[in-house]
This record gives sequence, structure tokens and C-alpha cells, in this order.
Amino acid sequence: MNSLLYEIHNLKQSYEKGRPNLDISELSIERGAVTGIVGPNGCGKSTLLKALAFLIPASGEIIFDGRPAAGREREIRREVTYLLQEPYLLKRSVFENVAYGLRLRGMEKARLDTRVRESLEAVGLAPGEFAPRPWYRLSGGEAQRVALAARLALRPKALLLDEPTANVDEASAQLVMEAAVRAAREHGAAVVVSTHDTAWLYETASKVAGMYGGRIAGGGAENVFRGGWTRCGGLMTRPFPGGQALFAWPGPSARAAALSPSDITVSTEIPPRAEDTNVLRGVVSQLTLERATGRVLLSADVSGCSVKARLSAGDAALSALSPGSEVFLSFSYSALRWL
Repeated sequence: MNSLLYEIHNLKQSYEKGRPNLDISELSIERGAVTGIVGPNGCGKSTLLKALAFLIPASGEIIFDGRPAAGREREIRREVTYLLQEPYLLKRSVFENVAYGLRLRGMEKARLDTRVRESLEAVGLAPGEFAPRPWYRLSGGEAQRVALAARLALRPKALLLDEPTANVDEASAQLVMEAAVRAAREHGAAVVVSTHDTAWLYETASKVAGMYGGRIAGGGAENVFRGGWTRCGGLMTRPFPGGQALFAWPGPSARAAALSPSDITVSTEIPPRAEDTNVLRGVVSQLTLERATGRVLLSADVSGCSVKARLSAGDAALSALSPGSEVFLSFSYSALRWL
């Protein structure tokens, strides 16, 4: 069996006036794994999830389960389920909400009862207490967990989650994410999560894709510096508060520049001055082990802007670093890529 559930080629989707909302040349999504989608508001994350759920028209090619999806959209929708950040529940009991999709698929009662119970337990809701409860007697976090349970009950091939923890309490957020990971590991679902909870995502996801302007802009942790660029002699420059600045070689665009965390060298002392090299002073705010790379992702506050760098476990600087440490981030002008 092909390990990829989705293979996307030249996927494009535009608003009515023609402004591109998605422009993705290549993207693959694995079965049995968590794929993260990150990026600023309005970058196209939700639109991508809707395209993966076959809820909106888009040009290009999507290969689903080893075959072209064109002409099979209605069939595929039975294998894909999509959870919004605002849960929508039917005006009926928790049991009937979770059982609804199973009834439509004609599941016999004994199996249906078992599946509903297992799905409620998977999201941390005791079936005996919650199954008979009406929809209006649920907190926001409980409603989101019921909505997720209804989708888990279907055993989908793809589970698409759009900011699933944005409006819930911390305990519910943890349970939602744990249930999503189990759906990937135990049932082989391809789980795709759009979330601002990047620390959880980098620790859990086997792949993280960053988006900007409807395009894939790197591996999720990509630094994107938007706005404020001006020409200074033969260079482009972007100031930070406090007197620091970025420098880059000019390119076809001057709206935003991307910088891979892997292109940044981290040191605890000011590095020797080098030609065509940026050096930024920052303070470590977070250190996260990336599951996808097995490396450590360092976040540093640089004059109020978060900049991420990637270090190997054997990096000499790593042993001396902790939140609050002063660091110097160096990278060449050419490492900045125009988007």
C-alpha cells in the first residue's frame, strides 16, 4: 500500500475576483501520521483544508488513496472528515450526535453502541455520564470533544482539524490533541492539523508545512519577515526596534522574505565580523525537540520579534542554552528568500 494518502500537484484556488488564495505546486500527506499546517491568519490554511475535504472547487490534481480524485469527490467525502474550530452539534443528545454518521452508513445497533462508547472515551468523556446529555448542557470544550468523537467514530482515512483547540480550555485542548494522535497511530488516519499551538505541533507532527500567501513557504518553522523592507544602496533592509536590522540581496519581490531555521548559526558570544552576514542579538524564549527532524528548535526574542533557529543535539552551543540566555544569530544575506 502506498504510504501517501494525498499527493497534490499544482493546486490552485481563487476568489471570485481572481485573487489567488491557494497556489501549491507539490504537497504530500502520509497515512498514519500527523501533518501540521502553520502560518499567519489569512495565509490559506483553512482553504487548503477545505480543498483536502473536497468542499470547494480547485484546479490542479489531487491523488487520493493512489487514484486521481477527479470524478470521485462524492465517494471520497465518506472517507474524509473535517472539524471546524467552532463545533456544530445537532439539537439532540450527545449519543445521537456521535451516532448520526454511523446511522447514515447503516451500521447495526450493537456495533454502533460500541463505537459511540469507544469514541466518547477517546476524547475523555465518560459514556455513562455524557451519552444521554443534551447538546445545550455542554461547555465549549465538551462540545468540541463531542464533535471530534462524532468524526472519530467514522474511522476516516483523513481527519482534518482547523484550529481545533482555539476556543477550548487547556484540559480539553490536551484531550483533543491526544485523540487526534491516537487516530493516526491506532487507526492509520492521515491527520492534518492547522493550529497556532506550534510547540505541540513540532513535538508531535512527522511533518510541518508553513504557508504564506497561499503557498507552501517551507517546513513550518520557517521565519517570515513581512513589511518594512526598503532599499539601502545595493541591499534591502528591514529595521527592528532598538536599532537592529536585517539585510538581504534584492529580489523580484520586496514584500516578505523567508529564512530557514537551519540556515542560522547560534552562538553565545558575538561572532567574528563576516562580510555579507547578518548578526542579530536575542534572548532565548523556548527550546523544543522537533519530532520530524530529531533536532532542537530554538525560539529567540529579537527586539520583540520571534526568530527560530534549528540546532543538532550535539551542537556545542546547546548545552549552555536555556530560556533567558542571550544568543547571537548569524546568517548570510543570501539565506533570505523572497516570497
